[in-house]
Amino acid sequence: QMQLVESGGGLVQPGGSLKLSCVASGSIANIYKMGWYRQAPGKQRELVATITIGGNTDYSISVKGRFTISRDNAKNNISLQMNTLKPEDTAVYYCKTERGFYGPIFTGEYWGQGTQVTVSS
Repeated sequence: QMQLVESGGGLVQPGGSLKLSCVASGSIANIYKMGWYRQAPGKQRELVATITIGGNTDYSISVKGRFTISRDNAKNNISLQMNTLKPEDTAVYYCKTERGFYGPIFTGEYWGQGTQVTVSS
């Protein structure tokens, strides 16, 4: 069982920046893909960005060009740098391990508890 703990959320003005961090309780070196998701009030949880073990990234259209996902396998950490934040980015942001194989090693789906990001003046 892997635990994920997010941090770095908070209140920021429109146009500002925040950096979210997600630390895993175990090694992420053999986890093929990890990602950030978000859920705004009254809306479904949605994908924000993913990153593979090889560093390939994918972003939702709404954040592409503003957000950057990264991972540090040595520190069992993934991050989300969020720039030019907009009020519509307000949501609870979750870290997740994507279910799947890396070679013979299988990883289940795990979620963090979430961190609140509020973009408001």
